[in-house]
Amino acid sequence: MKKVLLITLFLVGAMSYGQNKNARASFEVDGVCLMCKERIEKACIKTKGVKSAVWNVKTHELNLIFDERKTDVKTIKNRVANAGHDTKEIKASDEAYNSLHGCCKYRDEEIIDDHKNN
Repeated sequence: MKKVLLITLFLVGAMSYGQNKNARASFEVDGVCLMCKERIEKACIKTKGVKSAVWNVKTHELNLIFDERKTDVKTIKNRVANAGHDTKEIKASDEAYNSLHGCCKYRDEEIIDDHKNN
């Protein structure tokens, strides 16, 4: 019985040691303006374990620092999609996308062109 307990404790310790409390990730998120930036970053920061989230309006790249013991990239991408923004892997629902402000409709070519001119 002691051997089983020791092996279990060793495995649990090894698994928790392998997770990074300052993991970094970056991926593309669709959006067009500073309102999008605020919404995307807020959705990430509200995710337990996310320490830093910075989205670049021009490149659409989201850079994250997060605790792998508390969350993962898929969870964060789901939170971003629930806020109305697409990633390559997870698309926002029509309901979430349609709730965005009119100037944030990144799927609309006219809106994209309008933001390019600013």
